[in-house]
Amino acid sequence: MIQLAELRSRCNALAEQFNSLWGRLDLPSKEARLEEIEKIISAPDAWNDQEKMTPVLKEKSRVEAEVARYRELQSAYEETQEWLGFVSEGEEDALETLNEQADLLEKLLTQTEMTVLLSGEADHMDALIDIHPGAGGTEAQDWAEMLERMYLRWAESQGFKSEIVDLLPGDEAGIKSVTIRIQGDNAYGLLRGEKGVHRLIRISPFDASGRRQTSFVSVDLIPDAGEIQGIEIKEADLRIDVYRASGAGGQHVNKTESAVRITHIPTGIVAQCQNQRSQQSNRDSAMRVLKARLYAYEQSKRDAARQADYAGKDAIAFGSQIRTYTLQPYRLVKDHRTGCEAGDVDAVLDGRIDAFLRDHLLYRHEQSQK
Repeated sequence: MIQLAELRSRCNALAEQFNSLWGRLDLPSKEARLEEIEKIISAPDAWNDQEKMTPVLKEKSRVEAEVARYRELQSAYEETQEWLGFVSEGEEDALETLNEQADLLEKLLTQTEMTVLLSGEADHMDALIDIHPGAGGTEAQDWAEMLERMYLRWAESQGFKSEIVDLLPGDEAGIKSVTIRIQGDNAYGLLRGEKGVHRLIRISPFDASGRRQTSFVSVDLIPDAGEIQGIEIKEADLRIDVYRASGAGGQHVNKTESAVRITHIPTGIVAQCQNQRSQQSNRDSAMRVLKARLYAYEQSKRDAARQADYAGKDAIAFGSQIRTYTLQPYRLVKDHRTGCEAGDVDAVLDGRIDAFLRDHLLYRHEQSQK
């Protein structure tokens, strides 16, 4: 039986949370921005350059979704307050309705809070994930492939589109490196806390003696800035190499020089792609990745802390990990920055990492307020 006093206390707490959050949402500015975008796309010459309009349309879609979410939250709050005003003890149907309304309000508050936390300049962009094994040999290469699967499963669970841009298989098992593009609303903002060294502790399947092994993998993350205007790359600054893709034999992709590696000579930044069938497709993908890496590089130069991080990355070994996945002698995943833990290791490795992502967003927000 639902108690009115308890329900009233819960609704009051949700109202406090709503009022605290609502002041940070600034719905009028979002609506004003939508009007500006409508004027841009309605201009007579707007569609002369369709490529230039792509990011504008993406922003329009994103802002429209935010405005709709804010209005839905406001409506849920007002309806909860209305029910709270006339419900009485003993009215089971009314109490049940109010409880359901409170559940909806709580859900919308959590979702909207995530929107506020994802307010960085690049948070709304798609993400490019680079995974590289470190100390541990074949064991680390297998661990890298496990992380690749984890992120692909997570993207699938979010309804995001994922694409393997470049993959270098391991000699015996696993992978030597992989670049994954994940496309979806706020993909970069959600995943940016995954950047760092991930440690695995388990009984090695590659050790005949069954000894416990520790492996390390570096995960790097950059926003996919392929559609950002204003990033100019001069053809004279590029060195383009073509080669045969590596991997299992017998495929068309391995019989022709379809793989492409592009080096930006002034910065030394490299991007490559070998997973498409044609050289031109691989070149287009590699150029997109290069553009994203140059964007991240320029962003890092604008921020002293990020510049130091770029110049002096931790070694992929002991003492540098952000998260540890322990399979033996006990089972636990622990994030060393936020303290977030999960005992269901299999679920985490199957892509259920939302708790870790949300806790890092909160952690990052708290750090920015200091």
